[in-house]
Amino acid sequence: MPGVGPRSAERIALWMVQARHDQPEQIAQNISATRRQVRPCNLCGFFATEALCEICRDETRARDLLCVVEQPTDILPLEKTSAFRGRYHALGGRISPLDHIAPEDLRIRELLQRVEAEQLSEIIFALAADVEGEATTNYLVDLLKAKPLKLTRIARGLPAGGGLESADELTLYQALTGRTQL
Repeated sequence: MPGVGPRSAERIALWMVQARHDQPEQIAQNISATRRQVRPCNLCGFFATEALCEICRDETRARDLLCVVEQPTDILPLEKTSAFRGRYHALGGRISPLDHIAPEDLRIRELLQRVEAEQLSEIIFALAADVEGEATTNYLVDLLKAKPLKLTRIARGLPAGGGLESADELTLYQALTGRTQL
């Protein structure tokens, strides 16, 4: 399991073997129930127990704003900020020829269908600031640039509490060129 090292795994295994109550069985049943009930949202790809996730069903969210992310898990930190009240589209990865991931392997066709079907005014790209993330963003921008909508990306720069001495050149460049007026 991700995040569980050998020592933690050993402690968990010993707890399960020594448990006197049915807690391990309850945990196993809950894991199985979660695997059966949670599936990708039919619209955005986020986690859902119904056809649409809670975000896509929320009528108070801006219907004209769409934030494109790589994975459904990328939606969680964005939602924690409460700064974005639009909707999302998870691609299911990013273009990576070295890993044999082509555009056809991602949810790009579904994104294009949403652009045609929905009245979007802006698409915000929130993909990683690495080679594959940039390649995927550029590929999507090329596909969408003729559409009558605004294409933007999230701002980049130094993390809170980060110092200049630990920042790489690309981050510093993006921080300087993407600066805003106070």
